Amino acid sequence: MRAFTVLGIETSCDETAAAVVRGSAPGPGDILSDKIFSQLEEHRPYGGVVPEIAARAHVEMIDSLVEAALAEAGVTLAAIDAVAATAGPGLIGGVMVGLTTAKALALAAGKPLVAVNHLEAHGLSPRLSAGVRFPYLLLLASGGHCQLLAAEGVGRFRLYGTTIDDAAGEAFDKTAKLLGLAYPGGPRIEALARNGNPDRYALPRPMLGREGADFSFSGLKTAVRHLIAAGTVAAADVAASFQAAVIDILIDRTRSAIAMFRRDFPAGAAPVFVLAGGVAANGAVRDALADLAAQEGFGFGVPPVCLCTDNAAMVAWAGVERAGLGIFDSLDAPARARWPLVVQPGTVPGRVAPVQSSGAQGAPGGLPSGRAT
Repeated sequence: MRAFTVLGIETSCDETAAAVVRGSAPGPGDILSDKIFSQLEEHRPYGGVVPEIAARAHVEMIDSLVEAALAEAGVTLAAIDAVAATAGPGLIGGVMVGLTTAKALALAAGKPLVAVNHLEAHGLSPRLSAGVRFPYLLLLASGGHCQLLAAEGVGRFRLYGTTIDDAAGEAFDKTAKLLGLAYPGGPRIEALARNGNPDRYALPRPMLGREGADFSFSGLKTAVRHLIAAGTVAAADVAASFQAAVIDILIDRTRSAIAMFRRDFPAGAAPVFVLAGGVAANGAVRDALADLAAQEGFGFGVPPVCLCTDNAAMVAWAGVERAGLGIFDSLDAPARARWPLVVQPGTVPGRVAPVQSSGAQGAPGGLPSGRAT
C-alpha cells in the first residue's frame, strides 16, 4: 500500500491541534509535525472546560496552527493527499470549528476530506506509534469514555464493555475537584497519590466480579464525596485510595474482556492488549495493566504520552488509514456531539453491531452515526 501524507485537525475539546503525518497501514507512521495549543489557562479559573471559551479559542488559533504544521512538515497544502478532521464526538462548537476549517482547506486545494471519529483516532493510535496489527483488545479510557473493545479493522469494533455512568477520567477530575486540586485534576491525583497510603480508606469497587465487562465509577466518586464531607481527611491518602480503586476496577473488567477476546479470536498471532486515551497517561494505571497483560500472556501496547491525550497526529493517522482504503467523506459531512464507535440497539456485549461508512466513496466498514455510548 502506498504511503499517504495527511493534514489532521483536532478541536473536539480544549486543545487546538494540527499535524501532518505520512505513512501506510499498519504503520508505524511518520509524524512530520504536531502542533498543539492548550487552553488550560483559559479554563482553569472555572475548574473545567467552558464550551463557549473553547470554541472561541479554536477560532483564534486554528489558522496559525495549520500554517505552522505545514511549515514544520516542509509540505504545502497542494502536496498533501487528504485533509482529516475530528467530526465528533466532542463539544459541538469546537468540533464545528475544526471540521469547517478542514472542509474549506479541502475545497480550496481540491483534496479529499476525511471526517474522523475522535474515538477511532485514539483507538488507531497504537498503529501510528508501533504498527500494532488487527485484531487487538483495546481499553479506551478518557475523560468522556471508558470502553473495552476488540479492534478488528478500520471502522470495525466489537464492544465488550462500556461505562454505565461516568468515565474513568471524569472520576479522576471530579475527585480532584473535591480535594480542592487545580484543573486538570487527573495528573494531580496521580502526583498526590505517590505520597499516600492506598489502604487508608476503604472505597467501593463497583461492578467488580460482575458478568461482562461494563464499568461504573459514579458510586466510587460519590463515596469519595461522602468521605470528604464527613470530616478531615489526608488528601494524599484519599488520592491513593481512589486511584487504587480505579485500578482494581480496570484490571477486573479488562480480565473479563480478555476472556471474551480469546473466545472470539482463538487463533492467530500472539494477542495484544492496548491502552489508549487520556487515562493512559497515568503511570500507575499503565504499570498495573502492563502487569495484567503479562500475566494473561498478552503483549502490551500503549502510545507515548503525547499521543494519549488529544492531539492531531492521531487524527491525521486515522485519515491515512481511511485514505488507504479509499474511504473519504463529502463536504456536507456533519459535526456530531455524539458519535459512537459501535451502534448497539438492543445488542449484547460482544456482538458485532452493523457499521457503515459516512463517506461518499469507498468500501463498507466506515463509522456509524447515532447516540454515543
